[in-house]
Amino acid sequence: MAVEQFVSKTLELLQEEREAEIEETRIWQENISLKDLQNKGVCLLKLHIGSQSTGLYGRTVVVLEPRKHLGFSSLPSNNFGPGDIVGLYDTGGCTADSQIGTGIVTRVSQASISVAFDDSKDGLSFDTDALYNLLKLANDVTYKRMKRALNTLNGYSNGPAGNLINVLFGDTKPSSQSQPNEVEFFNSNLDDSQREAVSFALSQRELAVIHGPPGTGKTTTVVEIILQAVKQGQKVLCCAASNVAVDNLVERLAQCKAKVLRLGHPARLLESIQKHSLDAILAQSDNANIIDDIRKDIDKAFVGMKKMREKGERVNFKREIGELRKELKTREATAITQILKRADVVLSTNTGACDDGPLKFLPAEHFDWVVIDECAQAMESSCWIALLRARKCILAGDYKQLPPTIKSQTAASKGLSLSLMERLIQMYGDSVVRMLTVQYRMNSAIMDWASKEMYQGRLTAHSSVARHVLKDLPGVTCVEETVTPLLLIDTAGCGLSEMEVTDEQSKGNKGEVDIVELHIKALTEAGLKAKDIAVIAPYNLQVDLLRQKLSLRHPELEIKSVDGFQGREKEAVVLSLVRSNRKGEVGFLAEDRRINVAVTRARRHVAVVCDTQTVQSHAFLKSLISHMTEFGDVRTAFEYLQDIVPQNHTRDHKDTKANTSTTKQKVKDQPPSKTKQGQKKPTGSSSKENSAATQDKKSLTEEEQNKNRYTEIREQVESFLKDSNRGELQFPSSFNSHDRLLVHQIAEELGLVHESKGEGKDRCITVSRKPASAPSEEPTKDEEQEEVQDEKTVSSPQKEPLAQPPLDLKSLHLERMKREQQKREENARQRKEQNNIPIASSSKKPKSAKAKNRTKAGACDIAAAAAPDDDFDALINAVKKADSVCSFVKCKASVLTLGQLCLFCNRQYCLSHHIPEVHGCGDKAKSHARMRISKEGVLYAGSGKKDKSMDPNKKAYLQRKLDSKLKDMASQRKPKKEDS
Repeated sequence: MAVEQFVSKTLELLQEEREAEIEETRIWQENISLKDLQNKGVCLLKLHIGSQSTGLYGRTVVVLEPRKHLGFSSLPSNNFGPGDIVGLYDTGGCTADSQIGTGIVTRVSQASISVAFDDSKDGLSFDTDALYNLLKLANDVTYKRMKRALNTLNGYSNGPAGNLINVLFGDTKPSSQSQPNEVEFFNSNLDDSQREAVSFALSQRELAVIHGPPGTGKTTTVVEIILQAVKQGQKVLCCAASNVAVDNLVERLAQCKAKVLRLGHPARLLESIQKHSLDAILAQSDNANIIDDIRKDIDKAFVGMKKMREKGERVNFKREIGELRKELKTREATAITQILKRADVVLSTNTGACDDGPLKFLPAEHFDWVVIDECAQAMESSCWIALLRARKCILAGDYKQLPPTIKSQTAASKGLSLSLMERLIQMYGDSVVRMLTVQYRMNSAIMDWASKEMYQGRLTAHSSVARHVLKDLPGVTCVEETVTPLLLIDTAGCGLSEMEVTDEQSKGNKGEVDIVELHIKALTEAGLKAKDIAVIAPYNLQVDLLRQKLSLRHPELEIKSVDGFQGREKEAVVLSLVRSNRKGEVGFLAEDRRINVAVTRARRHVAVVCDTQTVQSHAFLKSLISHMTEFGDVRTAFEYLQDIVPQNHTRDHKDTKANTSTTKQKVKDQPPSKTKQGQKKPTGSSSKENSAATQDKKSLTEEEQNKNRYTEIREQVESFLKDSNRGELQFPSSFNSHDRLLVHQIAEELGLVHESKGEGKDRCITVSRKPASAPSEEPTKDEEQEEVQDEKTVSSPQKEPLAQPPLDLKSLHLERMKREQQKREENARQRKEQNNIPIASSSKKPKSAKAKNRTKAGACDIAAAAAPDDDFDALINAVKKADSVCSFVKCKASVLTLGQLCLFCNRQYCLSHHIPEVHGCGDKAKSHARMRISKEGVLYAGSGKKDKSMDPNKKAYLQRKLDSKLKDMASQRKPKKEDS
């Protein structure tokens, strides 16, 4: 690529990006209310001053907080960060007239934001009782510096970066030293891939790229490279896209006793490294006292000039002030130059390495190397500000994580979002890249997915972290949540849909918020500290909902967006994916790198709360769900929220991994009432789903195990029957749900009483003989409830050995139906004999049975056809026969060739009963119609009147225009003349 072509194209895209930002600001000011700006994260409203202090070098630091006395304990979700330029306004608005001053954000927490203001000549005064608005301002300084660097690149002729420019644009190939020197490492704990990367960087003449996936020690490697360069006598300029990344390098290098100098506004720096800043070192230099004396002399000259009335004497003072200022400028330049030349490593942000900053005092050839960390997160044009200063560059980062933030989607699609690092890898491939392959952060189960999907499966977990889980931390007890590194909480089919909001850019899901709260409670009760947990959501609205729910109870819990957590790590990460809709829309979750960042923040445990039916419409998210289903624990939202209503999501579930992988899910033993409420959907599903589940081929060994278990339990029961001295047989509480079901079945077959006692882990089954007075007594209500519980538990996904095929469940149910039918016929026969009425055929049902029994006509005949002794094919035929009849009660119409499937209950009906209001799905149909209208904005027949109310934003805009017009008319009105 020619330099001229690159520069012209990039300048054009930068201008487009700048115009997009200006246009966005204009739209905000004209059309968007302050409340909406706060929802977008660029404005904070009605803050009061929590404290005020004098920071470094006379700057005023103001801590702004929400109104805690009104119950606002935390700030709304926002995009403010250290280094941002902000405007402080009174509550009159965010206009130029109401602006109090501009400052720089120094610190942001969930409860406050600190802003540093430069004192003006008159000084800034703040009212501690007043309320203020804070608005994020556009920073055009960055754009001006990038344009100036690109123009310099276009006309670059003689300078240290000549060969480097040719290599970076493909005119010449990268070269290396023929005989690299033997390297003696400062850090003896480097792994093989890190050592190889350091040696490679030292041997290259112009370019080396260090690709560091999450947790692989990229910063450690970069620090080693810089120390080796300093050892060789090189001067290094080290830059990064963010202040946080630069400060991290300063801390690490300072620990290694390197001579470092940090450029930049002191308000943007961490407190721990401010002593390494240019301002701090300049204040302690030998010239500091002389510079202070000159400034005092200038102040005295100003005072003297004001006292003099004669013009000649005032001219003398002016001349003296001019000479003093000239000397001050020379002294400061000399002091800064000495400090810069004394430093081995100078560090700044990419834009801080500009020509109009302190580096203008250094000659063009001063630096030998330029190191750019987090290069993949920076626009290429910002990298060229520093690259023009040296003959060799080292680029470090991970282009598989979030790219540079670009506001203009058009500019991004045309190539502005392509980083220098990614472009060079596309150009040269592995010849200029060394990838770090051993990671020191994640449990191997968490790492394996990212390694396979993003890093060609090349990552390996270090032995110190490969198997670590939360229970290994001090004070953390061993429970289910602390022993599993991967947990998927699936909300599919639970009715926890995303919120319908007018702002398309922000989404929320209150159901997932409730689940996250319960999971955080489980982790903290197990002993995990809140400061070791991160809750991450992709949308600001969801972040706000989570903070409202969790921040008061867990003030140390970090709740942020994915973008705000890049570069960080926590012991446990809870990720809420928010999206849950019928269309399968995932929005900007489709950005693969965003999900990669979110998952790889976790060290020992990651929990993902999502609707698998929605997110699996995207292939990358589907791979995450598949990995967690295969190697982690899967739970359903029913386990957390007992009062949620199940719903049918779609007609078929071909791609639903959660359904096909149910053997990985865990369902705890719960009291029958809870299970009946929470597990309604699995047992209420159609017989088609049951038959489909049985068609999943099971191994022969599992079937043999089930048969052997059945035989063992039956032998125990038969031996109990033979022993007349024993009154009852109690089975241990260690029996799982499948074993308990077998006990129920065997006791039923042998005519014994079977009763369940206890709850949870103490639950056990007791078998006893039936009393002689009631040989044909019906099963008690408790027994039926117990059987329902066990049927649901077995049909629910679990990790215990699989139950027998549904033939056993079905046979148990069919036997009960036949007994009830026989008893009803016997009662009817007795009543008719008493009334001297001829006995009807046993196939007819009495009228009382019609009132009580709500099963379809013909269902008993089908049940009788599928007797327990029949084979599996007979059962399938019986089910097919049942499905060929209309599902409406008492209707015998065939739907085999002509029928209608209800979208809400997923059953087939004839044309006479297919309307939802006829067969009982009317409420669901109305709810669905209302949701469809609100979402699509289209009015359908019978759905009510169209909402013609005005958009609130447009209404507010018109109201402001009307107020402005009335104000102008009032000012133009002439005063009424007074009568003389």
